[in-house]
Amino acid sequence: MKNGKNRRPFAQIDELSYYGEESEVLFMLGSIFRLNEIISHNQSSSLSVDGTMSTIIIRMTLCSDDDDNDLKQLYDHHMKNEYDREETNLLSLGDVLRNMGKFDLAEKYYRRWLSELPSNDSSLGVLYQRLGMVANAKGEYDTSLEWYQKSLEIIVKTRPSDHVNIGNTYNNIGETHRNKGDRGRALESYNRAVSLFKQAHDENHPDMAMFYNNIGLIYREENKYFEALDFYEKSLALRRKHLPPDHPDLGTSYNNIGVVHHCLGHYDLALDHYNRSLKIKLKSLPAQHPNIAMTYRNMGLVYEDKVELEQALIYMKKAQTIFEIALPFNHPNVVKIKDSVKRVEDKLKKTKNKK
Repeated sequence: MKNGKNRRPFAQIDELSYYGEESEVLFMLGSIFRLNEIISHNQSSSLSVDGTMSTIIIRMTLCSDDDDNDLKQLYDHHMKNEYDREETNLLSLGDVLRNMGKFDLAEKYYRRWLSELPSNDSSLGVLYQRLGMVANAKGEYDTSLEWYQKSLEIIVKTRPSDHVNIGNTYNNIGETHRNKGDRGRALESYNRAVSLFKQAHDENHPDMAMFYNNIGLIYREENKYFEALDFYEKSLALRRKHLPPDHPDLGTSYNNIGVVHHCLGHYDLALDHYNRSLKIKLKSLPAQHPNIAMTYRNMGLVYEDKVELEQALIYMKKAQTIFEIALPFNHPNVVKIKDSVKRVEDKLKKTKNKK
């Protein structure tokens, strides 16, 4: 681990620790690290089944408040806007895990929080919404809709004038309907969300970017590519206005614009947007986050259409590795990427046989 001037303090506490042989280091709360390198070494050992013991060496840089300003800016945005609570509880911990793509762990903490709340607690509406988001991410769409409906009933009953929260719930419902393939209901829910935000005079609210993005998804799936591009560009403009430059939502916007250019046959433009997306996601998300896999897969699909099959296979296998780690074995994205890898491998075999 590297350190430098104006860094947050840390100390070697071997002599103070009960386990002195463990070479423990104490860091100041709020420390942010930049991951530089991970190295794995196998050593002979009688403790393991195969006779080897794996040692992982992680090299990190402890970031300062002056240097690595991009990381600090992203961190501050997350803490202020996405986990805006005075206290850390099971709900906020679940939110962090969900945004990291750790959906099973997030659900575990949400359910623990649910078991501790009284049946008339005002925060149940928010908690049900989070459980719906996790179920949607895991491909459990009917369960997701049940949670969202519970959330909507509570919010409408307890806070009928909270157009922003109600609008967000309709947006989530729309996303699940889209994932189920029901584009009509999805578009209806998205438009209702936009209408509610306009009632609240919040047309420039950061969440409007999400609604525009999701409407763009519907138009793209209906092959209305120029309409989709229009909504994606609106979404990107709002996100660039409100978010730090390395926020993962900007990565999502660039990815989606890339998909439209791919559909229009603009392969180089598509790859340009995918590379922008990937650069942001690799900086702001865990290495095994499914959103990174999504961009790898999309890049593979472009290279497949360009008939650069070896390059296509490289990106698709990167996507497959992440999807299989991050998602259940029967998740649609896991199934699709396996099919894609097999298809490209078959094409490569045919090409080599012709030679």
